[in-house]
Amino acid sequence: MPLRKTDVVEEALRFLDAEGLDQLTMRKLSAALNVQGGALYRHFPNKEALLDAVADKIVEGIGDPLPDVSWPEQIQILSNRLRTALLSHRDGANVVAGTFAPGANTIIGSDMAVQVLCGAGLPPAQAGWMSFALFYYVLGHTIEEQAQLRLPPDHDWRVHTERLNVKVSPQYAAALDSLTGTDPAERFDYGLNVFIDGLCRLQATLPQGEAAQQAAP
Repeated sequence: MPLRKTDVVEEALRFLDAEGLDQLTMRKLSAALNVQGGALYRHFPNKEALLDAVADKIVEGIGDPLPDVSWPEQIQILSNRLRTALLSHRDGANVVAGTFAPGANTIIGSDMAVQVLCGAGLPPAQAGWMSFALFYYVLGHTIEEQAQLRLPPDHDWRVHTERLNVKVSPQYAAALDSLTGTDPAERFDYGLNVFIDGLCRLQATLPQGEAAQQAAP
């Protein structure tokens, strides 16, 4: 059976979960698929193009229809969908962060976020800015989550700081203790709620006529 593009992407995801992004090469992927290297290049001219396709596969489903709930709840759902998708594969956040050309799934998800914010009354330009900022909040938080998973079990920030001969304030020490000792999902929800609260405040400043006009279908 001829090698299909979808076969390459699926095997790349399996390799990613098993070995990590740093180990993924076109040569190793060819070996995993038991094909000659040239077979991959018929579908993807280089590794960057392959990773673009892998990134778009990771975020598949983000833009699926949303339930009929308030717009802040819809933003929360979209954000959690993205975080869950990124965490579903090893180094998933780093793969998506390195995307050079957004694919169809990425565009559909972004379009959904813009539609929700426009429905809340934001002009398209501001909706675009806010959806962009929200995407990078989720992405950045998830990159850190996955980076922490790679730390050795005995990693301790206090020991590391002492080795650097850096003296930190009691406030900073308390902040880092909380960062390293709290469930990442709890920290994510906290930051997301602050972000959404800011959006609600922004939405409340819009003239009612303008908000109604933007929200109209």
